[in-house]
Amino acid sequence: MPRISTLRITRSHKIATAVLVAAGSVTAIAATGGASEAQTPHARSSISVEPVAAAGIPTAKDAAAKKAAEATAAKEAAAKKAAAKAAAEKDATEARSEKQAANRSTERKAVTPKKFANNLDGWIRESLDIMKKKNIPGSYEGLHRNIMRESSGNPNAVNDWDINARNGIPSKGLLQVIQPTFDAYHVKGTPKKLTDPVANITAAANYAADRYGSIDNVDSAY
Repeated sequence: MPRISTLRITRSHKIATAVLVAAGSVTAIAATGGASEAQTPHARSSISVEPVAAAGIPTAKDAAAKKAAEATAAKEAAAKKAAAKAAAEKDATEARSEKQAANRSTERKAVTPKKFANNLDGWIRESLDIMKKKNIPGSYEGLHRNIMRESSGNPNAVNDWDINARNGIPSKGLLQVIQPTFDAYHVKGTPKKLTDPVANITAAANYAADRYGSIDNVDSAY
């Protein structure tokens, strides 16, 4: 009886040992396979992966693109500002040129006197132009009518027979004016010469305006 028990125990021990050995092999295989699987992430780590921005956080590439866009916009704004400034300066220059041209034109007109014929018609018209500026009344008809009566249109006519002549101050010129009257009513801007046609007419018209209201109201010796 005791030998039989020992034999059974020995066989059971061998079977258990075989099972444990087999289990150990499986574990080793599993461990080996696991090690192989563990190497996979390491092998993949050499592959280049593009960085992905987290929500709301720009990458360095995004920041560079934004900076470049802002620089371009700034350049465009500066170019527009420079163009607007250049256009404004051009307009101002053209306006100054036009104004200067207008001023020169006005100056030429102011400096250049009107031309009148050197005859009775021209003398009357020039006298009327001056009289208008000096607010001295009179018309072409009134001047011409009195001139023809007094001197027949001769600017060098001299009266040597009336009371003025006897007193040594003869009447002279187109409207037969004596020297004291000419001196008192001489119109500034005309020659200070009694027999000058325009000076004689304007002085006489100035005197007649003072005495009679206008040369047009004179129809005889005055």
